[in-house]
Amino acid sequence: MAETNFVDYVKIFCRSGKGGRGSAHFRREKYIPKGGPDGGDGGDGGNIILRGNRNYWTLLHLRYERHVFAGHGESGSKAQRSGKKGISRIIEVPCGTVAYDAHTGEYLCDITDDGQEAILLKGGRGGLGNVHFKSATNQAPRYAQPGEPYEERWVILELKLLADVGLVGFPNTGKSTLLSVVSEAKPKIANYPFTTLEPNLGIVSYREGKSFVMADIPGIIEGASEGRGLGLRFLRHIERNSLLLFVVPADADDIKRECEILLGELKKYNPELLHKKHVLAISKSDMLDEELMQEIALGLPNIPYFFISSITGYGIPALKDILWRELNSDDHVPMSVSRDSLVHRDLDVSNLDLGPEEKFPDDDYDNVDDEEDDDNYFEEDF
Repeated sequence: MAETNFVDYVKIFCRSGKGGRGSAHFRREKYIPKGGPDGGDGGDGGNIILRGNRNYWTLLHLRYERHVFAGHGESGSKAQRSGKKGISRIIEVPCGTVAYDAHTGEYLCDITDDGQEAILLKGGRGGLGNVHFKSATNQAPRYAQPGEPYEERWVILELKLLADVGLVGFPNTGKSTLLSVVSEAKPKIANYPFTTLEPNLGIVSYREGKSFVMADIPGIIEGASEGRGLGLRFLRHIERNSLLLFVVPADADDIKRECEILLGELKKYNPELLHKKHVLAISKSDMLDEELMQEIALGLPNIPYFFISSITGYGIPALKDILWRELNSDDHVPMSVSRDSLVHRDLDVSNLDLGPEEKFPDDDYDNVDDEEDDDNYFEEDF
């Protein structure tokens, strides 16, 4: 496939920070004999955090930053001074990004809104200083807690585009042309199958300044749910669409049969896609007359349908009306609500090959100050 700036899969290595150790220091000042323990706590390690950013629409920026390390917490010191906390690393991702464990495929988190944050890896807790362990029977504890270790893992980030309307159809049915007519998007358009190699988004303007988002994905063919063509790679981009617009050309041999094939592929990929609202657009209708339209309408499935022509503009205003009405109907579930009820499936990583995994020694990127407070520092496991 040609090199593209649209990146919807990345594999990155993440490591949180380890907690700083507690101090086992004792107070020693002139005229204050046996000052007692005064060791401070270690600082917490930094977290690895995912944060949604609406200014991103692809994971391209993470292709060149595949190793993300948070800062380690610093050790505690005398006078009950706590160590400095490790610096957390925030990974900015586009809305609609899902994180999985790269080895097991386990679902980790989902970022759907701008500014939403999720802790991907939690930093280690800082150890307690010896001041916490003094008591009437243990007045001079000469030990402190070590900090908790860091967490690390390889993570797969997968982007699923968020849009109100998703265009679904076979290759070369006019989906990209329709998107270019109803929005300012400029997808590649040519007279051969699989012209569209990556999803495209467009803002469709409606009346009185209203608008909605439309997404065009590469064409689906029979067997796409099993890996044929480009459909399997991009089918996930319509999982978050509120409404699916099926585009079938008027010169198709059997329009109803093509709709059934498309529905069947969606069902095999994710049965929940069938619960979304569907609208049928019969494209390239400028070659039809009224008699042919009436004849074709007799064999169409029982869903809202419109005859349209992206070249002449026939039926486009009526299509916008039905899409807007369906998106704002009483029984329609808004995207903000439906996201909370999404069912997340673990990722099948058995057939994924996203490059080799480097090995990192434990002392890489270690910014912990290992200097002891004085000559009488003791540390034991607690």
